[in-house]
Amino acid sequence: MEKIDLNNKTILVTGHAGFIGSNLVGRLFSEMKGGTVVGIDNLNSYYDPSLKDYRLGKLEGRSKKVNYVSVKGNIADRELINRLFEEYPFDIVVNLAAQAGVRYSIENPDVYIESNVIGFYNILEACRHHPVQHLVYASSSSVYGGNKKVPFSTDDRVDNPVSLYAATKKSNELFAHCYSKLYDIPTTGLRFFTVYGPAGRPDMAYFGFTNKLLKGETIQIYNYGNCRRDFTYVDDIVEGIVRVMQGAPSRRVGEDGLPVPPYAVYNIGGGQPENLLDFVNILQEELVRAGVLPGDYDFEAHKKLVPMQPGDVPTTYADASALERDFGFVPKITLREGLRKFAEWYKEYYGD
Repeated sequence: MEKIDLNNKTILVTGHAGFIGSNLVGRLFSEMKGGTVVGIDNLNSYYDPSLKDYRLGKLEGRSKKVNYVSVKGNIADRELINRLFEEYPFDIVVNLAAQAGVRYSIENPDVYIESNVIGFYNILEACRHHPVQHLVYASSSSVYGGNKKVPFSTDDRVDNPVSLYAATKKSNELFAHCYSKLYDIPTTGLRFFTVYGPAGRPDMAYFGFTNKLLKGETIQIYNYGNCRRDFTYVDDIVEGIVRVMQGAPSRRVGEDGLPVPPYAVYNIGGGQPENLLDFVNILQEELVRAGVLPGDYDFEAHKKLVPMQPGDVPTTYADASALERDFGFVPKITLREGLRKFAEWYKEYYGD
C-alpha cells in the first residue's frame, strides 16, 4: 500500500453538496494543513435542492487553511471535467457524485446511465490523461443483490444485481478494475451500508419515517420488524473514506512478471446488524427527546407491521474485516448516538 499525506494535496470531491460529500469536504478542511479542495455538484432536484444549498452553506468560511473551490456542474459533461483536470493537478479524486435510490431507477433509468456510468467514465478518462495518486469512488452494498450469505464479503460473487442502480455501481467497479489494469491507476471502491445522520437524504427510511410521523401518517415496517440492517453513521463513513484516501493500492508486478492492477474494494458498514423494530423504537424515543414529537405521541397507532417486500432480503450487513485489517478502522458511533444527532438536527432545521 502506498501512503499518501493529505497535506498540501489538490483533491477533487464530486457530489460535494451531497450527504456524504459535504461531510467529507468539511472533514478535509479540518484535516489538511494546506492544499486545495475542489468540489463539483449539479445540485439536481432528485430531492429538495435547498437541503444541498444548506450543506454547502455550512462549508462556507470553514476552509481556513485550505483553498476551496465550489463548482456547479455535471460530471457527465466531459468538457467541464477535462477543463477541471487541466486547471487543477489533482493528486486524489473522490467520486461520490451519483444518482442514488433504488426505486427511482425504475422510473428514471436515463439519469442513472448519465451520472453513474457516463459520469464515472469521464472521471476515469480524466485520471488516465492527468495521472492521479489515488481514485476513491463510491460503490454500494446494493451490488450484493439477492445474496443470501451474510455477512456480505467483498470476496462474494456480485453478478446478480436486482436494480439498475446496483448494476451501475457494479459497472463502476468493473470499469475501475479495467482502468487500473490498463493504465496503472490506483483505484479503491467503497461499498457503503445504509448511511444515516443529520442533513441526510430525505428518501432514506429514517428521514421518511420522521416526516410521516410528524404528519400523523402511518409508517410500514417490513417483515413485521424482523429485518436487520447495517446502519452506518455518516461520520464513521467519512472517517473510513479519509483513511482509505491515504492508502492507495500499490503498483507492483505479479509472479508472472506482469503488472498487478492497483485495485481494491472495501465494505464500510457498522458491522453490527440492527433489528428494524429496534431502530424505529430508538428513533421515536429520540424524536420525543428532541421535541420533534410530543411526549404523549401514540406510536402504536402510527406504525404497521407488514410482510416482506418482494425481492427484499431479511438481513444485510457488512463484513468490514478487510477495512479493519488494512486501515485499523472500525465504525464506533452507536445507533442511539447517531439517531439522537439526527433528531436534534431535524428539530433545528425544520423548527416547530
